[in-house]
Amino acid sequence: MAISPVERELAIRLAAQSWLGAQRAQGVEYWTQRALEEFMFAGEKLPLMDRQRGIRKPAGMAAALSIRTVYRREGAERPYEDGLGVDGLLRYKWRGSDPDHAENRALRSAMTLRLPLIWFYGFAEGLYAANYPVYLLAEEQEHQQFVVALGEDQRMVDVGQEADPAIRAYVERMTRQRLHQPAFRAGVMRAYTSKCAICSFRHANLLDAAHITADAHAEGDPVTSNGLALCKIHHGAYDENILGIRPDLTVHVREDILGEIDGPMLRYGIQEHHNRALMVVPTSQRDRPDAVRLKRRYEAFLAAH
Repeated sequence: MAISPVERELAIRLAAQSWLGAQRAQGVEYWTQRALEEFMFAGEKLPLMDRQRGIRKPAGMAAALSIRTVYRREGAERPYEDGLGVDGLLRYKWRGSDPDHAENRALRSAMTLRLPLIWFYGFAEGLYAANYPVYLLAEEQEHQQFVVALGEDQRMVDVGQEADPAIRAYVERMTRQRLHQPAFRAGVMRAYTSKCAICSFRHANLLDAAHITADAHAEGDPVTSNGLALCKIHHGAYDENILGIRPDLTVHVREDILGEIDGPMLRYGIQEHHNRALMVVPTSQRDRPDAVRLKRRYEAFLAAH
């Protein structure tokens, strides 16, 4: 039985998300323009990103399939600056100021048909992390923007309504985390070549992009220099102040932990790293751990005990 055009568009989107998810399961953290041209549907190539435009609507489709935010160095202005509304949800600016621009019509169709999109977010020149599913919930024409839900649960938020402060704070926190975390993780994994900074463990699915300054902190920017690639054991130990990292990039294991007797994980995984330099450090100076952030975090580690 033939499927409707809307059903076909939904099938394409779900297949694209599944394709990206399968690569993530194999340790792929980010994509290039060329890599995103390899997606196939029904035996034909269907690029997920447009070479020239920020909004991708393939020929024959009624609605936008993906949106893109290009990389800008820290402090550089973006051509379109998106922000949060009183409801804690993200806003995505129109293309230009003409509501009838083809790209704005493509976004409007995705909103009207309630179709999920993929958001490709640039974290380095020519490299993109992926956020999905993303939905457009409403259009605020007076502000030339769309209201965005990052994930299925955010579709339940009352658009434009100022929520209870605690609820709004939660929605805002989740919005910022979902927008920036994939790009932050991709940047950290790339800088550390998908290896733990402390022990060089290299299975990406068991690595975390750990913040030096917590993301909830005012200075917890989602930039690579505020991150460390750590395996889950060492990330947990870092967050629980079992070990710290000095500004000179050496590991400091807590004194009481050094005196414990346990199994091989404690001995070889924690204790033997005391006073040793990090095994993996980014080659790019811009990506190396920020010395000021490290110093503050190390001082907090010392003060905790």
